[in-house]
Amino acid sequence: MKSSTPKTIRISLSGLLFYAALITDPSLATAAEPSGKAEVKVNTAANWKMHVVRRLGGTAAEVRIPAKLQIVTETWNRVVAVPYIVYMPEKDRLLMLVSCDYPHRPFVLSSEDHGTTWSEPKLVLPGDTTSSRHLIGVSLTYIGGGQVLAGAESKRRFFSADYGETWSAVPIPPLPDGGAWNQWDPYLVDRDAKTGTLTRLMETGYGHLHGRFQAYLRSSTDGGTSWSQAAKIPQWDGVDEVALLRAANGHLIAACRTGNPERFKGEIDHYGGLGISISTDDGSTWSGVRKLYDWGRHHPSLLLLPSGEIVMTYVVRKGYVDSPEGFPQFGIEAVVSRDHGQTWDLDHRYILHQWVGDIKGAKAWTSSSQATSTVLLPDASLLTAFGTGYRIHQNVQGLRDVGLVQWRLSREPVSQDRRIRDAAADSDLRNVFDPLAAAAEPPGKAAPSQKAGEAKTPSKSSGWRSACAPEANT
Repeated sequence: MKSSTPKTIRISLSGLLFYAALITDPSLATAAEPSGKAEVKVNTAANWKMHVVRRLGGTAAEVRIPAKLQIVTETWNRVVAVPYIVYMPEKDRLLMLVSCDYPHRPFVLSSEDHGTTWSEPKLVLPGDTTSSRHLIGVSLTYIGGGQVLAGAESKRRFFSADYGETWSAVPIPPLPDGGAWNQWDPYLVDRDAKTGTLTRLMETGYGHLHGRFQAYLRSSTDGGTSWSQAAKIPQWDGVDEVALLRAANGHLIAACRTGNPERFKGEIDHYGGLGISISTDDGSTWSGVRKLYDWGRHHPSLLLLPSGEIVMTYVVRKGYVDSPEGFPQFGIEAVVSRDHGQTWDLDHRYILHQWVGDIKGAKAWTSSSQATSTVLLPDASLLTAFGTGYRIHQNVQGLRDVGLVQWRLSREPVSQDRRIRDAAADSDLRNVFDPLAAAAEPPGKAAPSQKAGEAKTPSKSSGWRSACAPEANT
């Protein structure tokens, strides 16, 4: 169990309620996006369903992008949570890491058709009974040549040399003070620019220092067998999970989950925020964390596109206003940077999926999301995995599932609107949004909650405290 020193509470039980978008135009199944790029086609013989991804337009019309969605685990009838996916080009295969059952155990499954169908899940370590506590699988990373890395948060590091078919495990070295190295995000993989040979792995982890979360960084030059002494990054004081990416200009981008702001101290950790820290000297020094969202959005996944653009997907656990019936709303969003992580187009962010929970009050948080993981497929489409608890109703221990959205960026021109990007990080304009009101607006008209001063602050209906596996950082 993690130290309970910080007032922010870590809770393992979380999920989301599947709320499928209503699509009335059948042509969306095969329609190409306005740019003329290749379309995402719905295979009606598989589990894919027609879907729409929305790019917000600020004061201009939002763009609605044909996409497809499926719940991979819908027929499993078991708890499945916290998905990570990687693409392995040598096999043209996807590998997914999930955590199943109570207590959680890490499983892997694979797809040979870019996510349409999946293999049966297999335990990472069959027969392992060394722990009665949760072993949440995290940090799935493909190194190349069949080598895969993953971990069980703060406990073990998993290695595979055969594309995830079999695994071995070693303990994870602790923090410099001897505390547990809590990890969550994938490893950064550096390669020689000419040969493609692996040169270095970097990983982030966090612990508690002086009553606050503190994130650290360390590296390996032998494929993860040994690791450098962990460096405490001063700018990551108050930060826990950190996702890394090397931008096209060589800079390192860190997407940081920040702690609850002062006004939400003592509340559930779903009030944590999301910020960006950048290193221009290969990780030796870092900029301060520049917040994109002060609260409610985190669990980022970073992806570098061949164009040099950076796509970041993340969960929305707080900040969507309650539905007209008083139920909480949740979602998965994405935002794009076109200048190597320096700025992010918040005014034209993407809504990949949103849903309405059916639980009010202290346990409303149980319908929320928990993770995102995004990869680039060979056809240049994006595949985003996320956790979903759409079968959780009043039963908190209900079934949980994994969803997929296959989608593309829109190449329609964006407006010059910068109101959200220019707003204060802790403002309602940045953090509060009503996806149902926005979706109901006719094309060309901005949603009321996007206008300055008109956003409603959502109710704090999720302050329930839980002792359920507090070591699980979800």
